[in-house]
Amino acid sequence: MSLSSSSPSTLPLQQDSKEAQVLKYHNQTKHSFRNYARGPHGLDWANQPNPFRRFDSASPLVPLLHPPPPDQTPPPYSSVFLDLPPPKPISKSTISQLFFDSLAISAWKTTGFSTWSLRVNPSSGNLHPTESYIIAPAIDSVSDTAFVAHYAPKEHSLEVRAEISSGFLPKFFPKDSFLIGFSSIFWREAWKYGERAFRYCNHDVGHAIAAVAMAAAELGWDVKILDGLGYEDLKKLMGLEIYPEFEIPARPVKGKFPVIEFEHPDCVLVVFPNGAGEFSVNYRELSLTISRFSELNWKGKPNVLSREHACWDIIYRTAEAVKKPLMIEHKFSVDPFHSSKLFSENSYKGLTVSEVVRKRRSAVDMDGVHVMQRDNFYQILLHCLPSGSQNGGKQGRQLALPFRVLSWDCEVHAVLFVHNVAGLPSGLYFLVRNEEHFDDLKKSTRSNFKWAKPDGCPNDLPLYELTRGDFQALAKRVSCHQDIASDGCFSLGMVAHFERTLQNNSAWMYPRLFWETGVLGQVLYLEAHAVGISATGIGCYFDDAVHELLGLTGSSFQSLYHFTLGSPVLDKRIMSLPAYPGPAIDS
Repeated sequence: MSLSSSSPSTLPLQQDSKEAQVLKYHNQTKHSFRNYARGPHGLDWANQPNPFRRFDSASPLVPLLHPPPPDQTPPPYSSVFLDLPPPKPISKSTISQLFFDSLAISAWKTTGFSTWSLRVNPSSGNLHPTESYIIAPAIDSVSDTAFVAHYAPKEHSLEVRAEISSGFLPKFFPKDSFLIGFSSIFWREAWKYGERAFRYCNHDVGHAIAAVAMAAAELGWDVKILDGLGYEDLKKLMGLEIYPEFEIPARPVKGKFPVIEFEHPDCVLVVFPNGAGEFSVNYRELSLTISRFSELNWKGKPNVLSREHACWDIIYRTAEAVKKPLMIEHKFSVDPFHSSKLFSENSYKGLTVSEVVRKRRSAVDMDGVHVMQRDNFYQILLHCLPSGSQNGGKQGRQLALPFRVLSWDCEVHAVLFVHNVAGLPSGLYFLVRNEEHFDDLKKSTRSNFKWAKPDGCPNDLPLYELTRGDFQALAKRVSCHQDIASDGCFSLGMVAHFERTLQNNSAWMYPRLFWETGVLGQVLYLEAHAVGISATGIGCYFDDAVHELLGLTGSSFQSLYHFTLGSPVLDKRIMSLPAYPGPAIDS
């Protein structure tokens, strides 16, 4: 199968609308065979952003435990997909473990004169635009009062930024609940990736959401996004009003713009005990209460990350367009936990959740020879299903771990390039993650695709063979000519139900589609390591070449993220150092 070098397809624009800005951004930041999305011509190493935000003059750091000692045998990784364990109480130990297993440093690497950190949550280019906050009740040895704190991963500590009313959380959420908030510093990604950085920042938000959901599951805690809150609510809740408003220039410019280092509030998650039962959230009252957070005594001034900056204006115009308003009619619900099918118990190595998440690494190269067992392949894909084991029901609602954290039905599918899976013919396959889209997908793709269930495929796994053949060269070509897409056991592209999803919601749904791909990507990372191989996300791919490969035209479906799984090639020149205590550098 060959591909043309056609110019990118265009999406319909409605002038002077937020949706038009989103579609303009999406089109403008596509890579193609003829040209890449705009970005820096080289890396300005002198101004590489500091990956660690700190709030100078805030209260003294509150050190968390590293690592927190388990008070009993931790659950195996595979078990949390079947059922959540009994919830543990909020304490310094359990909060420490939550952060340690989701957003902390996992190791340091060094070679020659270079030293850099790795984190539990993955990030495009290891640049880490995502910042995190906790809004929690009083916790012994952390804070005598309810508080808002910024998490400092380098120190594995909390910076308490404000004290809040002890009645805030109990008024709206079950006992022993707390909130985790995420924000993005676009500059950190834009320093390397230019205009396409907004996509990558939102991939990383999704990775972080799933990282928290998995770490919480180990502690018997459930997690849901509070998606009725608006942008201004999130800004007040996390104390991000400290940043001045950014005046967006008319074109990309370079210079000293410290204001560009502001944090864009993304979302807030509520973490609550498994078994707390159904509860509702009154978003009108919650927003009204949060509005008073502007009056709190916020402590600390954010550190400067770079001396000079480059502003890619389209990122900030798009960030303006996707700001979500308060939606008081949004229905918050906690659906019963749906277990995922355990098809091949021997696939996993008996590792705990903590062992898997902290072992996760992004592979740089694959060996090109490792062959995955078919049962492992099917087991990995079963854990990628949003609805879990449906026993004859259709996939679509997000009910299984960690997808249940999201508040919308699944909108993301996967096209798979199968290279080296024993007992499975090489070729192109499709995982339909929302079966309500099946007819549209079949009509929208090439008419000669088979859409046949492969041999040995579990009945409740909606995986279809499209066509057989050697797709290694093509997988490499559409992934910006990167060997890693062809040298693994399989690679994939995440294809989102795009145009209608934006039409049915609004521009604010655009980043959420990328969050969903990030959640799915995190599952792929963890599954790979749990079965003894590795994985990596691929943000560089030729968007419309993928669409052409599938026969997709228009904008009904769009490819938003690529991934590859296989056996990694380790660089023996690089030495690993413990996560804590780390070296005394900001790297």
